[in-house]
Amino acid sequence: MADYKKILQKQRAYFRKGECKDVEFRIAALKKMYAWMCKNEALIMEALHQDLHKSEFEAYATEIGIVKEEIKYTVKHLRRWASPRRVPTPITQFPSRSFIYPEPYGVVLILSPWNYPFQLTLAPLVGAISAGNCAVVKPSAYSANTSELIARMIREIFPPEYITVIEGGRKENEALLNEKFDYIFFTGSVNVGRIVMEKAAKHLTPVSLELGGKSPCIVDETANLKLAAKRIVWGKFLNSGQTCVAPDYILVQKSVKDKLVKYMKRYIAKMYGAEPCSNPEYPKMINEKHFERVTGLMKDTNILCGGGSNASTLQIEPTILDKVAWESPVMQEEIFGPLLPVLTFYDLKEAIELVNARPRPLALYFFTRDKDREKEVLKQISYGGGCINDTVVHLATSYMPFGGVGDSGMGGYHGKASFETFTHQKSIMKKSLLVDIPIRYAPFKNKLQILKKIQ
Repeated sequence: MADYKKILQKQRAYFRKGECKDVEFRIAALKKMYAWMCKNEALIMEALHQDLHKSEFEAYATEIGIVKEEIKYTVKHLRRWASPRRVPTPITQFPSRSFIYPEPYGVVLILSPWNYPFQLTLAPLVGAISAGNCAVVKPSAYSANTSELIARMIREIFPPEYITVIEGGRKENEALLNEKFDYIFFTGSVNVGRIVMEKAAKHLTPVSLELGGKSPCIVDETANLKLAAKRIVWGKFLNSGQTCVAPDYILVQKSVKDKLVKYMKRYIAKMYGAEPCSNPEYPKMINEKHFERVTGLMKDTNILCGGGSNASTLQIEPTILDKVAWESPVMQEEIFGPLLPVLTFYDLKEAIELVNARPRPLALYFFTRDKDREKEVLKQISYGGGCINDTVVHLATSYMPFGGVGDSGMGGYHGKASFETFTHQKSIMKKSLLVDIPIRYAPFKNKLQILKKIQ
């Protein structure tokens, strides 16, 4: 195991030199990342195929392309984001000027997961670099091929005192969390997120936690059921369901349930064929442990569609589950696999109450053509983010922050939000030397009435 104290000492020394704080240096660093990705795109795709059996299209659309877009958007706007920003000054401080100076935290730790191992490692790193930090990056051991490629990428374009990749598993994670960082960015499960926050608290280190949970997909009687089914099937079975914002379960109005299920069956067959486990474009479970966990959730359930699996390839068919009780094992944890339970409701008020009775989800999707119902869901349910009449796509933009709330996480990133996440906003007031208003100084005598008038 590497000497993490020594790594951090070197990074802190490098950070103090101030080179990575220079905005032009940051932009150049991001451009190096972009150029390396363009040159080695085939290698990235191959690593993702080895780890998760992702097709080239899915690898580019959900991983490479998103990181490229983040870099382009950040490079375009970074000079403005990083500039000091003048803000108003209260009359009580006249004469003076007030500014906000964005400054980097220092040395940050990025802990990333295995399900989108390239995107969810490098998108946060784009934010850390854009803000002027040094970074230690710890990708997941489960996605070993992509992690190894990321380590190679960083070695080839950055010195280790600036950006370092640590490979390994739980021992390395624990050892890193015992060190003092200036910021920690973690993407992963709720249970591990609690451990990260507990470790960070010992050093008073601020954190971003990008977690997960059971993200509902509500479909009401006014929805375009055919299009809803198509978009739900796409969002749910993308990456074989191993997506933190995948629809975890469907909550459909009882009167349209059968029709929605019929359309979903049709689109599963159209997208993945009669035998999805033989489809060369259909992803697999990350490892045997997760394959067994997900197949175990199908036991004693009523399967409407799918249900098959291939232990040798770690693939599980897109599966729709019916007559699922809220107490069922499949409803007690985030599924993170290609199983889709279908539950029903009678009216929207009931659906809202059912969702609100559970921890706040990372995402929520609502299919409707009724604007009043749309407003009611947006107003009454708290969740990280989501879509109206679509699934998943709300995270694929640099114009909005992505993150959770409550049990599903804290903090957000993407675009400017990534820069702000890794930035401390330093407030500065510059007072004039020409005038010194005497009201604030003792003795106060009859000054209170004057103070009340000017405040």
